[in-house]
Amino acid sequence: MKFRRLYGMPEEEKLVNYYSCSYWKGKMPRQGWMYLSINHLCFHSFMMGKEAKLVIRWVDITQLEKNATLLFPDTIKVSTRSREHYFSIFLSINETFKLMEQLANIAMRQLLDNEGFEQDKSLPKLKKKSPKKVSALKRDLDARAKSERYRAIFRLPKDEKLDGHTDCTLWTPFNKKHIVGQMFVSTNYICFTSKDEQLCSLIIPLREVTIVEKADSSSVLPSPLSISTKNRMTFLFANLKDRDFLVQRISDFLQQTTSKIYSERDISGSYNNSDDEVLSQMSSIISSSPQRSLGSEDSERQFNLNDSSVPTATQTLMTMYRRRSPEEFNPKLAKEYLKEQAWKTNFAEYGQGVCMYRTEKTRDLVQKGIPESMRGELWLLLSGAVNEMATHPGYYEDLVEKSMGKYNLATEEIERDLHRSLPEHPAFQNEMGIAALRRVLTAYAFRNPNIGYCQAMNIVTSVLLLYAKEEEAFWLLVALCERMLPDYYNTRVVGALVDQGVFEDLARDYIPQLYDCMQDLGVISTISLSWFLTLFLSVMPFESAVVVVDCFFYEGIKVIFQLALAVLDANVDKLLNCKDDGEAMTVLGRYLDSVTNNDSTLPPIPHLHSLLSDGKDPYPEVDVFKLIATSYEKFGTIRADMIEQMRFKQRLKVIQTLEDTTKRNVVRTIVTETLFTLDELEELYALFKAEHLTSCYWGGNTTAPDRHDPSLPYLEQYRIDFEQFKGLFILLFPWACGTHSDILAHRMFRLLDENRDSLINFREFVTGLSIACHGDLTDKLRLLYKMHVLPAAEHDEPESAFEATKYFFEDITPECTHVVGVNSRVKQELEDGFVTVSLKTERGKKASLQDNQNYLRLWAKDDKSKMKGSNDLPKLNQEQFIELCKTLYNMFSEDPSEQELYHATATVTSLLLEIGEVGKLFSSQMSLEQDGEQGHRSHSEQYCHKIADSFQTILNAEDEETLCVEHALCSQMEEIKLEDSSPKDTAATSAMHTSDDETKDDSSMSSYSVLSAGSQEDYKLHCEDIADDTVLVRNNHSTSLPNSSSIDRDWTITFEQFLASVLTEPFLVKYFEKPVEMLPRITTAKNVRVMGKQILTSDYDISPISG
Repeated sequence: MKFRRLYGMPEEEKLVNYYSCSYWKGKMPRQGWMYLSINHLCFHSFMMGKEAKLVIRWVDITQLEKNATLLFPDTIKVSTRSREHYFSIFLSINETFKLMEQLANIAMRQLLDNEGFEQDKSLPKLKKKSPKKVSALKRDLDARAKSERYRAIFRLPKDEKLDGHTDCTLWTPFNKKHIVGQMFVSTNYICFTSKDEQLCSLIIPLREVTIVEKADSSSVLPSPLSISTKNRMTFLFANLKDRDFLVQRISDFLQQTTSKIYSERDISGSYNNSDDEVLSQMSSIISSSPQRSLGSEDSERQFNLNDSSVPTATQTLMTMYRRRSPEEFNPKLAKEYLKEQAWKTNFAEYGQGVCMYRTEKTRDLVQKGIPESMRGELWLLLSGAVNEMATHPGYYEDLVEKSMGKYNLATEEIERDLHRSLPEHPAFQNEMGIAALRRVLTAYAFRNPNIGYCQAMNIVTSVLLLYAKEEEAFWLLVALCERMLPDYYNTRVVGALVDQGVFEDLARDYIPQLYDCMQDLGVISTISLSWFLTLFLSVMPFESAVVVVDCFFYEGIKVIFQLALAVLDANVDKLLNCKDDGEAMTVLGRYLDSVTNNDSTLPPIPHLHSLLSDGKDPYPEVDVFKLIATSYEKFGTIRADMIEQMRFKQRLKVIQTLEDTTKRNVVRTIVTETLFTLDELEELYALFKAEHLTSCYWGGNTTAPDRHDPSLPYLEQYRIDFEQFKGLFILLFPWACGTHSDILAHRMFRLLDENRDSLINFREFVTGLSIACHGDLTDKLRLLYKMHVLPAAEHDEPESAFEATKYFFEDITPECTHVVGVNSRVKQELEDGFVTVSLKTERGKKASLQDNQNYLRLWAKDDKSKMKGSNDLPKLNQEQFIELCKTLYNMFSEDPSEQELYHATATVTSLLLEIGEVGKLFSSQMSLEQDGEQGHRSHSEQYCHKIADSFQTILNAEDEETLCVEHALCSQMEEIKLEDSSPKDTAATSAMHTSDDETKDDSSMSSYSVLSAGSQEDYKLHCEDIADDTVLVRNNHSTSLPNSSSIDRDWTITFEQFLASVLTEPFLVKYFEKPVEMLPRITTAKNVRVMGKQILTSDYDISPISG
């Protein structure tokens, strides 16, 4: 595909659409094509032989605007954290911008939920007569947008998908008129809304439909369609286009619905006898009786998370704990009775239950306050929660049983807040109300772990429980958290912050004289969060706040915006005179305390704000119904679609701000644990997060929930698998060189993956990278050692020491080697089992010796705790040592001092092989002397202490200019005796001299050598001219490299021996002490994303766009 070929995208990246446009850089446009894929916005231009490419990830976009100026007519502005991009001259700018909004919204959802985009495969195929070819993804996104709007208008479950809509008329029997509007048909519902949205709307669940038939056409009713329901209501639609097709679609959906009902009946056993019983159960959900019963007897079982002895309410808490006034009848009760009669009259005229006609009269009744006895019933109906409850019989009970007795962070927070939930109400002053609240909140926390529990949910849920039974309250909470207040109650209250930004924009538009003052005081952002999160329940008297909740369930969030603006507008003069935010908060708090509901039949309940009064004269009473009416009069022009548009703009801003805040918090937390700078950590976090998101939308070996756990600290939330780590390892780690990089990356990954879940988090990643890049010599070598001391991976094949020797020494080229003769003291050393060979090159310098002494001193004086940690490291066996040698050999393939490093590596390898052999002899001797004196140190311990003493001797003799490392080591090693283990016989030892001429021809050979004396002799002298140091070599025949193909299980070395050996080689010391510049590596990694063989850039001009 051209798109993937241009930008190196993998097959998982799907193109949605492309548009012809111009990209502005400077004052000149560059004509080209904009490609919109699921995860990227791309631009490509090729003009006059110059190619330009631009790639921007949607998750990096902070602002997306469509505007028109003299300089940029009909322009779309795309802003990221670092740049602004302008695109113009679109053939269809509205379509393009709408699609860009959708894709940006999907990206923001990825940042929130860490879930990739999944294409809907169930879309019907295009008809052959379609005017233009549209990609499947574009059709999918268009269908999603229509379904979202459809669900929002009619308060339908979030998984409902719109099948189609058509213009039509609806015959309304209450006024004997045909109302023009649109019919919407989806899998489970038939809905209607008039052109004038307030005039009439209708929701008909297919589970309620009994008959769908075509009526006879006439001049008055052309192409009519009749739909009858179980509660004996008939709806007549007319002026339908393609009526036959519509009837067929509805019949198909009806058949699916019937099958689903019978399937649920078989599974749950909740339907027993006949369809009449189904109808009676459905009808009982919405009833005008205050003493209604929901569901079967099973739904009234007692469920308790802690103590089964606590009674469970079988009716609403308000019914149980409602305290009547002493008088039998009073004016308030009379008014309440009139309200009930008005609603009953409305039900008789417009229908009752979910299929009732919703008209302007319905809204007027809601604004006047729902009667106490009908509140819970109508909340269920108006919010749409009744539909989810009807289609999920037994769900709540099962959820309570599953969550019973289980504890997590959410349940702990719930327990803390239980007694803070409406503590002034008698229903929550006893265990029955508290237990019901606990069950509902815990059940929801288990239903939706992404939200779990958030403060303010307890306040809202306690009010729901007053007017609805437990199961009803649960489904009302589901409707609130998942549909009506999206993202309000997640861990970062993103939805509330978004609406806070929307509220600020509305205040600027509707109350401009107050906006600047409020911004200076910073009051809007402070007050609005509690208002929106609790729907005014925490800031208004209870009996007034529930009237606000009535209106909210009918018209949604626009009511809260209107009311908040009305509160500010009513206090403009006082707020303008406030000097600080505290004074402004006091003014608004006293005003809200004074909002009263004179129609309420409830006894007055003390309110928290009134209890904390400042003692001033009481604020004049404000009637809640007048306040709501004023909000509709002054701010009723606010529409739901306008709020959604403003939400999109704020969502980009809020989520990106939260991401930046999270990044800063993570960096500040971990900066003391690593050696990176703040700038380096911020860039590394952005890079790690990008790699994590890549796994979300391009897939991997694990699912998104496995990679992201919102309950963990931010340092540990985002995780990557090995394939992603390997890509970062190659780009960032200094040891990633040559063909051994994959194996080394695997070892590093296993080491960093502490919990063995095949994923590593940011803390683990940065810890390993920090040591490899900025650690001191000891830390780096310890990390390298620990990478190889891990148990071998399943795919690793063991090798013998002989095979390892062949690996290192098969191509040997000596370089200017001079072997010093063996003197009489060496003969004595031969008797002791050791020889000291002094290898001197023409490049040997005194400075190297001084450097070695300095490093030895630093090592000897290292921190005690660090050395203690080193002593705790397990020993390295022969198989692990071979892998370590391979790693060292491959690490230097691109280093300028490659040849010298190979020499040094071979020297260290040979020395460690001999040390391991000696250690094995000591172990054998120790096992033979187990019956010796107790408390005597083992031979191996003596050996280790002798080695340590030798280093200390070097340090103490620093002032003697004639001191050399060879002499110090030899003099100490001469004292180390092997009791009864030295050979009694000695043989003549000869050294093979290699001519320099033999090494000059083949410069491509390995740059180290092994000199052996006598291939058939019992005692061999192995000399390795690799660097400027002395190499101690075992001379006994038992130390010769085994010619066996098996691993010697008794052969081991310690970390201290490995460290000491490396310290004798200045080139190795210099290599591991070499500082690593991280920012250039990070910049390269940001601009080069390795995916197989393809390269992808992000917000980066591959070929600069010039004017």
